[in-house]
Amino acid sequence: MDQDDVIWGIIKNSFCSFKVQTDSTQLCRNEYNLTGLCNRTACPLANSQYATVREDKGILYLYKKTAERSMYPRKQWEKIKLSRNYEKAVYQLNEELLFWPGHIKSKCKQRFKRLTQCLIKMRKLKLGRQKKLIPLQRKIERRIKRREDKALIAARLENAIEKELVDRLKKGVYGDMYNIPLQAFDNALRAEERESDLQEITEEENEVVEEEIEDEDVSEDEFTDDSDLDSEKELEVEDDFIPSEEEIENLSLPSTSEKSRRKKQRKENVEIEYEMD
Repeated sequence: MDQDDVIWGIIKNSFCSFKVQTDSTQLCRNEYNLTGLCNRTACPLANSQYATVREDKGILYLYKKTAERSMYPRKQWEKIKLSRNYEKAVYQLNEELLFWPGHIKSKCKQRFKRLTQCLIKMRKLKLGRQKKLIPLQRKIERRIKRREDKALIAARLENAIEKELVDRLKKGVYGDMYNIPLQAFDNALRAEERESDLQEITEEENEVVEEEIEDEDVSEDEFTDDSDLDSEKELEVEDDFIPSEEEIENLSLPSTSEKSRRKKQRKENVEIEYEMD
């Protein structure tokens, strides 16, 4: 049509907000573009009869533009929902684009095929296990760390002030100047006494443990010294006791007097008992 040629002449030779110039080709950013290229047949603005396939929330739709709807910009595109079944959707495309140019019909089918493949991949990735990337908020972490440091400093100051006040109250610096509740004062004193008692008990236990360890070390040393002395004495005795040959013979052959004595002792030990009827 003459109107389409005029629009294309303006877009081609002058400015178009959807045109993107690259080193090799010109691309189109219009959402209704069928191929993504900026040329006469693929431009949705310079064609009064145009069709494309788009995806919205996982559902594919066929968009058609005719010359009869050009006077109503709001109703310019007719939206037709395509079936989830591939064969039924291809049959719908053939029925809706029955008397349309062949290049538009083939490009719509190619776009529909590619979009269905992308949806299948998206569903598989969604059902499968995925890693969730959690960004690290450095500024918030630094802010929390600063607040924690300030809270620690404030707590230390409060504890120091409390101890100083308790010491002054013990010494009676203020006298009757302040009406301090006695219960709170007594509780503070008891807590301090408990802490001091616990410290003393722990120190005593540590001292006892140290003394036991020292005693064990001393006893081990004495035992080792005694064993060394005994071994030295045994060695000395063994060295001194070296018997001669005569002594060995005397020991091995006992004398006759000793034999007779042993026999007498055996005889003396014999006792005879008589039974009387």
